[in-house]
Amino acid sequence: MKLPILLNEVRSCAVCSAQLPLGPRPLIQISEKAKLLIIGQAPGKAAHESGIPWKDRSGDRLREWLGIGSDVFYDASKLAIMPMGFCYPGTAASGDMPPRPECAPLWHERLRSAMPAVELTIYVGAFAIAEYLGEEHPTLTQAVRASGDLLPRRMALPHPSPRNNMWLRRNPWFAAEAIPLLQSRVTKLINS
Repeated sequence: MKLPILLNEVRSCAVCSAQLPLGPRPLIQISEKAKLLIIGQAPGKAAHESGIPWKDRSGDRLREWLGIGSDVFYDASKLAIMPMGFCYPGTAASGDMPPRPECAPLWHERLRSAMPAVELTIYVGAFAIAEYLGEEHPTLTQAVRASGDLLPRRMALPHPSPRNNMWLRRNPWFAAEAIPLLQSRVTKLINS
């Protein structure tokens, strides 16, 4: 199936609309040329309202970790964004609800096969890590710690939300070791 047709299908998806407090608004950024793929959790409320993925403080931190600006981050020919859940799932007691479970099984395999140029996939947050790396690395910390072993094709990151500041303080090796590895790999891909 051609990517534009597939993207139209994704953007008109309403499979879980009854469970979405603000209705469906699938947010993805996909291109056949993208060399970098970010698989995150689900759009937040600010992203839902703007229609732009990672348009919040978490996105600012993620771009800082990647060592790139918004111009590169939002260039679909360089970087693809495909969350575990494509729509804002609503709010829970301690943050956003988990991503809706329907999206990944319905769309991920088809979308990934439409991106043949991807050379690095970054799994951001516990839901993406559990889905894609859980058998190899059962905890977020183990997956992020394994960055050197996962590269050059894969890497795991904690969610860049301010809610994870405590995890970042408890794991200073992340900033000292993982971020330089990530930035080096991203720079090579973006400039190649």
